[in-house]
Amino acid sequence: MTTDASRGAEAPPDLVQLLTPEGERVEHPDYDIDLTPEEVRSLYRDLVLVRRIDLEAVALQRQGELGIWASLLGQEAAQIGSGRALTDADMAFPTYREHGVAWCRDVDPVKLLGLFRGVNHGGWDPKEHNFHLYTIVIGSQTLHAVGYAMGIQRDDANAATIVYFGDGATSQGDVNESFIWASVFNAPIVFFCQNNQWAISEPLEKQTRIPLYRRASGFGFPGIRVDGNDVFACLAVTRKALEAARTGQGPTLVEAFTYRMGAHTTTDDPTRYRVASELEAWKLKDPIERVKAYLFKNEHADQEFFDSVAAEADQLGADLRRRCLALPDPGPLAIFDHVYSEPHALMEQERAQFAAYLEGFQA
Repeated sequence: MTTDASRGAEAPPDLVQLLTPEGERVEHPDYDIDLTPEEVRSLYRDLVLVRRIDLEAVALQRQGELGIWASLLGQEAAQIGSGRALTDADMAFPTYREHGVAWCRDVDPVKLLGLFRGVNHGGWDPKEHNFHLYTIVIGSQTLHAVGYAMGIQRDDANAATIVYFGDGATSQGDVNESFIWASVFNAPIVFFCQNNQWAISEPLEKQTRIPLYRRASGFGFPGIRVDGNDVFACLAVTRKALEAARTGQGPTLVEAFTYRMGAHTTTDDPTRYRVASELEAWKLKDPIERVKAYLFKNEHADQEFFDSVAAEADQLGADLRRRCLALPDPGPLAIFDHVYSEPHALMEQERAQFAAYLEGFQA
């Protein structure tokens, strides 16, 4: 447990930042991006709508309509910035919190809710969206992603893989093994670590003695730390890392330095392990407010635009709630569907046994 109320109040000196918390555009010698006003407005819309999806999901869980929810509050810029850097050919491997990346990959958000409502096993086709199913086991998706990246490499495809994980996952063996394989085989992959400062209830200093991005050098590939609340910087850094992967330059570790504003999941009480002043310091770095300030200062948007986005968010929230509540409960035997792609003798036997068991209650 930490009592350091100033945690995160000052940006680390090695942080790539293109947009300050006050909405001021700054330059970086290695990472820059030229965005039109329309593109910035589009990013702002993404951030607002994804936050509304998240807030609506939290409300649904509190009302007993979802079993659990993992909030992305505060991490929108890291997810939208990196998600919008992907091409259609790239493949993304998420944890269970990448709702913003799912939005960028055109996954219907109600399908995310279906998983947490317990009415499906994922709800979307990974091949259709190039967005893998959510992974609950901490860090295991990094191994899957490296294997997929090695397949891309052998197919000689013009594509790359990105895999998401949190700061706590860096302590898992799976993640470190994936670093080794990616490095040795020069796999076309970007490791995107959303360092939100807390692995459930454990602070970052319980995970590492050095900045996380510096771990990459020990495995033989580059690492970079980016302001995870700066959507411009996250977009620029991820684009460059993905392009390096596609052109045979191997893996990159991107550490998006951000903050989990809410609970780890809706079963967690963050007030038990972190202080209020820490949260207040990070509120001043809100990823949405800095883009809004930039648009205002540069006269790229007026109040009518912001009102229209807010109205669209309200409509999205209402539609999401309605469709979530209308999701049908699956039949008991549906648990055996989609476990294997082809008929499986043992699975069919277990299905028959369970069906007979259920029929016994009707006698």
